[in-house]
Amino acid sequence: MNSTTAARNGAITIYPEDLRFEDIIEVARRGHHVSLNKDQEFRDKIRRGRETLERKLASGEVIYGVNTGFGGNVRFVIPDEEMAHHQRNLLEYHCCGVGEPFSEEIVRAAILLRANALARGLSAVRETVIEHLLDLLNHGITPVVPRYGSVGASGDLTPSAYIARAMCGGGEVSHRGRRKPAADALRQEGIEPLKLEAKEGLALLNGTTIMTGAAALIVDEASYLFRLSLAALAMTAEALGAPADYFHPAIHMAKHHPGQLQVAEMLNSLLFGSKLASPLEEIRNRVQAAGRKAHELHEVVAASEAIQSPYSIRCAPQGLGPMLESLEQARTIVEREANSVNDNPLIDPAADRVYHTGNFFGAHVARAMDGLKLDLANLANWQHSLMALLMDERFSNGLPPSLSPHPGLYQGFKAAQITHTSLVTAIRHWSAPCLIHTLPTEQFNQDIVSLGTNAAMTAMDITGLLRSATATFLLAAAQAIDLRKGVEKMGSGTRRVYSAIRMMSAFVEEDRALDIDIREIAALINGRGIPALN
Repeated sequence: MNSTTAARNGAITIYPEDLRFEDIIEVARRGHHVSLNKDQEFRDKIRRGRETLERKLASGEVIYGVNTGFGGNVRFVIPDEEMAHHQRNLLEYHCCGVGEPFSEEIVRAAILLRANALARGLSAVRETVIEHLLDLLNHGITPVVPRYGSVGASGDLTPSAYIARAMCGGGEVSHRGRRKPAADALRQEGIEPLKLEAKEGLALLNGTTIMTGAAALIVDEASYLFRLSLAALAMTAEALGAPADYFHPAIHMAKHHPGQLQVAEMLNSLLFGSKLASPLEEIRNRVQAAGRKAHELHEVVAASEAIQSPYSIRCAPQGLGPMLESLEQARTIVEREANSVNDNPLIDPAADRVYHTGNFFGAHVARAMDGLKLDLANLANWQHSLMALLMDERFSNGLPPSLSPHPGLYQGFKAAQITHTSLVTAIRHWSAPCLIHTLPTEQFNQDIVSLGTNAAMTAMDITGLLRSATATFLLAAAQAIDLRKGVEKMGSGTRRVYSAIRMMSAFVEEDRALDIDIREIAALINGRGIPALN
């Protein structure tokens, strides 16, 4: 997706065109400053939307959620003098969320996306509403938003209400490292609380911005975990002495799938220069000796090694390539949704029309997150099979049981493997789809819902579990490399990953508690501290 969003010197400007996926990550994770484009034509478009709304209301036109009740109460018409109160009341009754708060990163992403949607000029809000959203971002004021309460149908109503209420000086926020009343944080930053006018509460609540903000962060982390998993896979291939021939381009060009070709290319890059990954020709020559013996003796002879490796190594491009394609598709969906107008109703000043619509329905995000969960579970399964090869002397090509230098006396990674299994089974449990679990709610107005926020939340849970699983797997792969005494023989890509692991965790000579090691490597992953291929 092309973009004219400016991101220079840590600053991002909302244009009438598109935010990039990277912009969302920069604002959410790294606190980049955001401003609204000062272009007069752009600002005029926002103002024309507001003027159109006010003119229609003055003429007596009935517009949903502005001078009618909300949802199933749409038949009730509200008098003019109650319209501002009607909008503020919307925030109050929707603040009924429960559960632990969303991370500050998710809330910041959501604030950015709400500002971007409103800036399209079809929501008929005043410029000050958008500027107040950006003030929250730029002054480090992050509303405390409970995790549960959205069904992702009329958008993320309940979680968005906590953001809107904070702009008006209500509720709690995180600010300067402390949790405090929103009114205090606004006062400390010199920001006047927002006073809502007609439609503005609804425009702040309707929309897919919580689920989409979360989805952007999930896709970003899933992409990194995918690349780290490929690095651990390549290290496993080295530790087992498996050939890199399985990743030869000629094989994968014969199947045509771009994700498969890319994974093979990535594995080849990781293994470039490796002296541990045995050429298939060398293995074939060793196996051929058994073939000659069988021919001479006229009987079956067992070779010392197999002519080909198990599927978890040999079929990695074929099995993991689809996830690379899914990640690219999910990224595209997130970018499209992030740049959409997902409000209701829409006010079109050019056509002088009000559209009563359902752009707030989060099915695209729900479907993308549900699909990504399956890919993440498959990646976890793949890790599990590879770790099992490393741990079992029947399949590890001479590595000691459970990667212990002193098997029997010390147990090595035996318990760590059990922990990894626990994580993988939990990931599989959370990978069930959310989109299909719709239930009618809210007076049968929301008679079918997307559950996009639930899909994003469970995908978020999976990435957290997979982060720890990947940390455990990387520790085991590094242990196996050391047992081979093969550090100097590693590929250029795998050696960088190995070095980052060993900066944080030493070789396990004698048994020790590994919980701290796993936690520190997981934190390193969370901070993108391990080099991985782009």
